[in-house]
Amino acid sequence: MTAKPVPYWRLSGFYFFYFAGLGAIIPYWNLYLEKIGLNSAQIGELSALLAATRIVAPNLWGWIADHTGQGLKIIQLLSFLATAIFCGFLLKTDFTSVVWLTVGFSFFWNATLPQYEAVTLFHLQNDSHRYSRIRLWGSIGFIFAVSGIGAWLDFYPVDWLPSLVLVLLALVWLVAVITPNAKLSGHMDQVPQGLWQIIKKPEVLVFLLVYMLLQLSHGPYYIFYSLYLKQLGYSAAITGGLWALGVCAEIVIFMLMGKLLKRVSLRQLVLFSLLAATCRWLLIAWCADSLGWLMLAQVLHAATFGTAHVAAIYLIQAYFGQRHQNKGQALYSSVSFGIGGMLGSLLSGYGWEFLGALQVYSIAASVCVLAFALAYFGTPGLSAQNLGRKVR
Repeated sequence: MTAKPVPYWRLSGFYFFYFAGLGAIIPYWNLYLEKIGLNSAQIGELSALLAATRIVAPNLWGWIADHTGQGLKIIQLLSFLATAIFCGFLLKTDFTSVVWLTVGFSFFWNATLPQYEAVTLFHLQNDSHRYSRIRLWGSIGFIFAVSGIGAWLDFYPVDWLPSLVLVLLALVWLVAVITPNAKLSGHMDQVPQGLWQIIKKPEVLVFLLVYMLLQLSHGPYYIFYSLYLKQLGYSAAITGGLWALGVCAEIVIFMLMGKLLKRVSLRQLVLFSLLAATCRWLLIAWCADSLGWLMLAQVLHAATFGTAHVAAIYLIQAYFGQRHQNKGQALYSSVSFGIGGMLGSLLSGYGWEFLGALQVYSIAASVCVLAFALAYFGTPGLSAQNLGRKVR
């Protein structure tokens, strides 16, 4: 039987617009919150709420997707509801309203990507090595947004930001609507165990803990990096350019990932990513007055996100199989970006005022050292080759 062609551009288009939305939110949303009068503690709390919904929402919707087999329709519903709720930001700017809008929007928005990761892998099946070539369009979308909006904000007020984000959210929904469904191939599932049996495996528990710590360490970067650069006198265009540089490095590593996986194990990728994250946070902590060192720190994003994320996707595919793929992707998102992101946001928000940037980023580096130790002593040498045809 001839395999159905992969809807490359529709899958890529979803990642493009989804991460363009993140490219508008992550570097600049806190600038908007500051503009409407919120302080650093309130900004940290809102960022924590964004992350907290990742603990519940992906697992809830992942369970529904796996048990109904309607993952794509759920993605379409979630992206529509996220867009509709975000419209409220055009009308309300008081802290209480922003809190409720943040919770409502993120509850649906944070559940879409893990489910779409599963849809992409179902489409690719034996060609899962092509994942990074599809996912790189998300990085391109992020660059498009972060560079364009950075330049825009040098000439126009940040009050326009909610409208720009809303357009990108609507485009995510439209691409989800035109994405074709993918059917499971039951004979390919090499992981027949129940979900709890998988989660209880020591290597899976260590994997989840390591990625939680890695995302926790990203807290001060995602929340305060743009504000930090603004305080140091860097323009919005330079700030956007630095964000874009990091994602350019990420794109390069995505393009090379197929060859890289033939030479190194997934465990080695994870360990390298953690070392790179340690160096990156120390550079931002101690060398932020030098644009050259900041550029080097951003190039390390290729490892702190690029290699780390691709390794995680393949590990989830290997650990959870097709039967539990939606729940596996959801669990990864909930523990790492959810619990890790929430803790990183809260600790960064409160620590920023009392400790300052240098100490907060230094603590983030220390968290990565702890994660490296856990990964080094607690993970088996699972290589790309061990995954068989899943990564060929």
